[in-house]
Amino acid sequence: MQLRYGFRLYPSAGQRSALARAFGCARVVFNDALRAREAAREQGLAFPKSGDLSKALITEAKKTPERAWLGEVSAVILQQSLRDLDAAYRNFFDGLKGKRPRMGAPRFKSKRDNRQSIRFTANAAWRITPGKKLRLPKVGDVPVRWSRTLPSAPSTVTVIKDAAGRYFASFVIETSLEEILPTTTTEVGIDLGLGHFAVLSDGTKIDSPRFLRRAEKRLKRVQRELSRKQKGSNNRDKARVRVARAHARVADSRREFHHQLSTKLIRENQAVAVEDLAVKGLARTRLAKSVHDAGWSAFVSMLEYKAARYGRTFHRIGRFEPTSQVCSGCGVKDGPKPLHVREWTCGACGTVLDRDVNAAVNVAQAAGLVASACGAQVRRASVPAQRGEAGTHPKLPTQPVWEQAGIPGLWAREDVKASSAR
Repeated sequence: MQLRYGFRLYPSAGQRSALARAFGCARVVFNDALRAREAAREQGLAFPKSGDLSKALITEAKKTPERAWLGEVSAVILQQSLRDLDAAYRNFFDGLKGKRPRMGAPRFKSKRDNRQSIRFTANAAWRITPGKKLRLPKVGDVPVRWSRTLPSAPSTVTVIKDAAGRYFASFVIETSLEEILPTTTTEVGIDLGLGHFAVLSDGTKIDSPRFLRRAEKRLKRVQRELSRKQKGSNNRDKARVRVARAHARVADSRREFHHQLSTKLIRENQAVAVEDLAVKGLARTRLAKSVHDAGWSAFVSMLEYKAARYGRTFHRIGRFEPTSQVCSGCGVKDGPKPLHVREWTCGACGTVLDRDVNAAVNVAQAAGLVASACGAQVRRASVPAQRGEAGTHPKLPTQPVWEQAGIPGLWAREDVKASSAR
């Protein structure tokens, strides 16, 4: 498995200028190659090959006055731009053939995009210096904030600049099976929602932090300040950066929460099951802001790759599974229920079920896991055949979300290099 390890960079003023020049050159080569292929398509000709594009748009272009500045940056990042375009076309055509989810055709890049990036491979002769700095060709030794040690030698490094003006280095490393966790006997089903971010099949409820909702007051203020600035002015650029930083804080907090919770679930359970939600459809409803604030897709992706990394089992059941319509006790299906119905009584067995816990148990059962509602908000109704089973009712959780999730501190962040572009 290939993983990505990200670290913050702090380039100097001269290094920022060199990186901006590298971003621009890589973007120009990408756009020139895309323009050449689109022109060939409109004329009914075959797509130019990558070798021909490399010779015409890089090697020969450096000899012309209009593109002579391409020689001021490493040639490796220009070649990587052509490979990125090949990957974008390949993913686009694979989506049309049904080999992967559909995605749009490659588009032209802009210097105003929120994300600028360049990639250095081993051929670029980049390295980590004895002083723990990142030496990039034609850029220099860039200081790095190392939050941990890389487990192995990286193969490539991608330098990224986000909308908030922050720089990051993303290293790609190969991992082995040495990190497989000890086997456990617990298995869990997860029901994702908005009232509670996640409800587990054992009855645990994890509150939704609602990072975007909590930051709305500050976001409104900085966005209002941005709208009052004159277009094209330096003050508008400064206000734009403040807005981007405010949104970055929200995204970072949400990502950290996802990493902590997903790592905890993978460490404590041998198998994890979730439901495949129609996020795109839900994002077109009146709940769109809350759906995006929850970030279910990113959380499920983390569960999937961490399960593969640590030797756990991950299940994704179909979105049309009637998890909220079936009694987890007797299996009787009694039809759909409105969203305001949070607790219902099974007409067949008389069990009073919590809607979310019942759905989580059904998710686990649909995945073939041994689901247990021990400690869940499930109780038996007072029917004559079951009066002898009286007992105390479990109390509702009163702990904050971090204590409910059992998260003592911060785990190291980690990202997977996907086998195909998102």
